[in-house]
Amino acid sequence: MTANKETETKIFNPTTNEQEFLIRKCILDDIDEVIEVNERELPEDYPFFFYKSILDNFPECFLVAQNKLGKIVAYIMWRVEKAPSINSLKYINKAHLVSIAVSESYRRRGIATILLSNSMKAIKKYKIHEYVLEVRVSNYTAIRLYEKLDYKIENIKKNYYRDGENAYFMTLAV
Repeated sequence: MTANKETETKIFNPTTNEQEFLIRKCILDDIDEVIEVNERELPEDYPFFFYKSILDNFPECFLVAQNKLGKIVAYIMWRVEKAPSINSLKYINKAHLVSIAVSESYRRRGIATILLSNSMKAIKKYKIHEYVLEVRVSNYTAIRLYEKLDYKIENIKKNYYRDGENAYFMTLAV
């Protein structure tokens, strides 16, 4: 297993002090397992080349969580976009959260929070001025997580998802 110490985080079980998960950078060999997590947990599907493109362009911001057996149980991926600021017409670098998913049986263990905080630190190398994301208006758990990290709802994107559900557009200034 390859891992970069800059983005490697171990999550321990506080009662036994055993390592439960390893958070690390995604590698090309991980993409098939990442796709499995995505297809099982999210209604949005992306083709292989999309994941590879994110990995090729923003490898430090594409992280995975693997369990003790080495199986990938969660991932997060970001891209950087040059776009106008929320507050002005000035073009800035924005970190755009493309996707995050945690396998259902591994939720409520802090994995999403660790993935978010580690990847947000990693993407700062691109001189980010804002973090942005879309989240289903019905995804209360994710919305609470983002709000806990000080993201704010800027607006609603109508019919954003393929099934017609609206999305909150959320931002966080750096």
